[in-house]
Amino acid sequence: MRVISGIYRRRRFDIPQNFKARPTTDFAKENLFNVLANHIDFTDGISALDLFSGTGGISLELISRGCDKVISIEKEGAHHAFITKVMQDVKTDKCLPIRGDVFKFVNRTKEKFDFIFADPPYELKELETIPDLIFKNELLKEEGLFVLEHGKKNNFETHPHFLERRIYGSVNFSFFSSKQRGEEPKD
Repeated sequence: MRVISGIYRRRRFDIPQNFKARPTTDFAKENLFNVLANHIDFTDGISALDLFSGTGGISLELISRGCDKVISIEKEGAHHAFITKVMQDVKTDKCLPIRGDVFKFVNRTKEKFDFIFADPPYELKELETIPDLIFKNELLKEEGLFVLEHGKKNNFETHPHFLERRIYGSVNFSFFSSKQRGEEPKD
């Protein structure tokens, strides 16, 4: 796992071979953050939520780029331990790795975030419900952005909060806004 930009740029962390996680490829991650740079200034006190954190690569990239607070949710014990170790290795207290079920967390938290990223297993049967859960539970701040990584068979273009879809090889990112399409900005 490689950090692409920011204060930990070029740092590498070896992912144990027995991991079940499918980390976001460097190519897809670099392109994702190039797009995000047009939407979010990560150095502006941003809070983020990383769902299905896996190896913690996105969480680490967010911290490296200046994100003030990242909560990483990962159910798998070995993956959670790896994320915790990596954050200790880089000596940051800006990431809170939580070992737990994403769906329980999303339904219970009252916190709102500037940026939410979710990278569920592509074959997860509840994958299609994730955007609705994010918006039903009002987890995004007013100008917030939610990105869902998914496979090619999923299509969220009719979702009322959908903004755009980016495809990098087999990786698809769907972007969602806190505002619904056609919604007037609040004064």
